[in-house]
Amino acid sequence: MTTPLRRFLLCAILATSVTELSVGQVSWQGPPPDLDSHIDRVMKAFEVPGIAVAIVKDGKVVHAKGYGVRRLGERAPVDEHTRFGIASNTKAFTATALGLLVEEGKIEWDKPVIEYLPWFQMWDPWVTREITVRDLLVHRSGLGLGQGDLMTWPPSDYSAKDIAHRVRYLKPATSFRSAYAYDNVLYKVSGVLIEEVSGQTYDEFVRARILEPVGMAETKIGYKYAKESGNVSATHAPVGGVVTVVKPFDSISGNSAGGINSTAADMAKWLVVQLDSGRVVNDRRIFSPGTTTELWSAVTPIPIGGPAPELASRHPNFQGYALGFGIRDYEGHKLVTHTGGLPGYVSELAMIPDIKLGTIILTNQESGAAFRSITYHILDHYLGAESIDWVAAYESILARRKSNLAALEAKTSTRRDSLAGPSLPVDSYVGTYRDDWYGDIDIVMVEGGLEIRFTHTPSLTGSLEHWQHDTFVARWYDRELRADAFVTFSLDPSGAIDEAKMRAVSPATDFSYDFHDLLLKRVSTTRMAE
Repeated sequence: MTTPLRRFLLCAILATSVTELSVGQVSWQGPPPDLDSHIDRVMKAFEVPGIAVAIVKDGKVVHAKGYGVRRLGERAPVDEHTRFGIASNTKAFTATALGLLVEEGKIEWDKPVIEYLPWFQMWDPWVTREITVRDLLVHRSGLGLGQGDLMTWPPSDYSAKDIAHRVRYLKPATSFRSAYAYDNVLYKVSGVLIEEVSGQTYDEFVRARILEPVGMAETKIGYKYAKESGNVSATHAPVGGVVTVVKPFDSISGNSAGGINSTAADMAKWLVVQLDSGRVVNDRRIFSPGTTTELWSAVTPIPIGGPAPELASRHPNFQGYALGFGIRDYEGHKLVTHTGGLPGYVSELAMIPDIKLGTIILTNQESGAAFRSITYHILDHYLGAESIDWVAAYESILARRKSNLAALEAKTSTRRDSLAGPSLPVDSYVGTYRDDWYGDIDIVMVEGGLEIRFTHTPSLTGSLEHWQHDTFVARWYDRELRADAFVTFSLDPSGAIDEAKMRAVSPATDFSYDFHDLLLKRVSTTRMAE
């Protein structure tokens, strides 16, 4: 996912955006006449094996089609019924589920969470008393970007309720409601709240109250369904510079932040219902227009940075986060959107409500440039906007980012003093280290040197190679993680190990590897050589 994986994707609702221009009205309903050739060009430019696209206009599905293959090296094609992980596009389903409970009078958007989960705590007691149901959804709690994600990413043995209990140990990065920072852990809390209030599991509630009434029979809730056989897309990512099949994400930590798997055909039905304020059949609605207003009303302003030069003409005038959706302007229209990113799957949903237009792009490779190039090509067609060569623009942007990243990594290497050895004998770093919110990691001696093991996350096991001074590099044995991390030890006045801190080696590392939020206090030296 190019810049840090989900900085460019999960938070891409904020990244390269758009500007208000005067546009004329258009009358056509069909997709861009060159859509197939455009998507073919996108797939080749950004090395995406398979894509599924749906477009809805004026309450009708006007395009639902698959392109390419489900798995590299195989011929099985992607079609509109191929299932992909939609990742953080799940968040809108979670927000809608809460909206249903609000309509039933079982919760209120602006009541404190502790009225429904009395045991729930944030770091600060005042915030614990004040944080509301709405606050869980709008990324303004004071937590930093992706803070706490290591409890679920990569997959751990923590459940959603475990994570909800451990939020109290996450020291905030900013004051409450003062800044936007995308998080996943409070959407985990939202799923637990839905279960506590409804008496059903999150999966049962969303299936019975949303998926079945909408007719989304092809959609499944649970990361594990990405591993099924049949018409399911494989997951692909660039590993060592080569796009290859990677393991799908499979977590037990609850599905409310990103666990839905769906198809272009089913997501088209979801778009139709969203654009018609919850109407599913005739005058029957699963939610009211009032809930639509809540879901689409921006709550947390998102700062607007400078645009990439290639996209200066599409710079936004405003952007913010609503309830499970991002909101901004595009060519003089309100754009309701979100993206999703998991290992090997990325996607984008976009709606322009005032012309009843919606799109969904599902892909099986980690290229935000790919889905953006398609989304904006479609939006421009329906808005009659001035044409932009989106593929060329994103190729240019990615080339520049690749160059900048290489320069940063080279700078880190040139600053290394490889002759500066550790302060202590290597076996002195052995022990158990504990972070309040994550738990324990072990450092042990194995044949060949030190090994680091995150006790709740089996895939976070790797060699610990000396870098300089008392800094080592954790090189994970699972190279698909693409998340090697520095581990820096501090000594106490007696010269013994006191604590350790971590941070990703590469700035391109996915932000959900929030190693930098760990403070690892040494609690035992009994982890003997193995």
